[in-house]
Amino acid sequence: MNAVADPQPAVPLDRAPDRTVVLVGLMGAGKTCIGRRLASRTGLAFIDADAEIEKAAGCTVSEIFARYGEAAFRDGERRVMARLLADKPSILAAGGGAFMDPSTRALILGNAISIWLRADLDTLVARTKGRTHRPLLNDGDARTTLARLMDQRYPVYAQADITVDTGLDNPNHTCTRVLAAIEDFRGHERA
Repeated sequence: MNAVADPQPAVPLDRAPDRTVVLVGLMGAGKTCIGRRLASRTGLAFIDADAEIEKAAGCTVSEIFARYGEAAFRDGERRVMARLLADKPSILAAGGGAFMDPSTRALILGNAISIWLRADLDTLVARTKGRTHRPLLNDGDARTTLARLMDQRYPVYAQADITVDTGLDNPNHTCTRVLAAIEDFRGHERA
């Protein structure tokens, strides 16, 4: 895990989330970038679910897709997400499709604070351009694929506990907005 320089002060540990915070959204929404900053500011560990899947499988996500197909990847993703959600609280960046699986979504909604990092199509296209480690974007036009995924996934992502719009804002500013949204959500839970 690489430390991310964040000039913002850490959230006092007595205010850090008492359960895992799961970031959901499409590739390019900022789950890893914002997740690392949240971890830095809350004192919780940052975990990238795709990296954990790769570690468990002994190969990259792209290789899993190529060798075994998307269904096998989703099965492994489901098992890894269940393991991570059963562990101590952390900041967890979920893969773009994890929240689409009904059993994984139920685990997240029942055991974590879920945050949808929502981005518009232009932002997603700009952030994913030229990156070849995203199997779903390697065939065909990325803009068309992302638009299709938005149509399919955004109604499901909307079930997350919190929605925070991301865009071209400074990531530290977005992180601050996410922390404020977590505090607001936790306040409503206690009320």
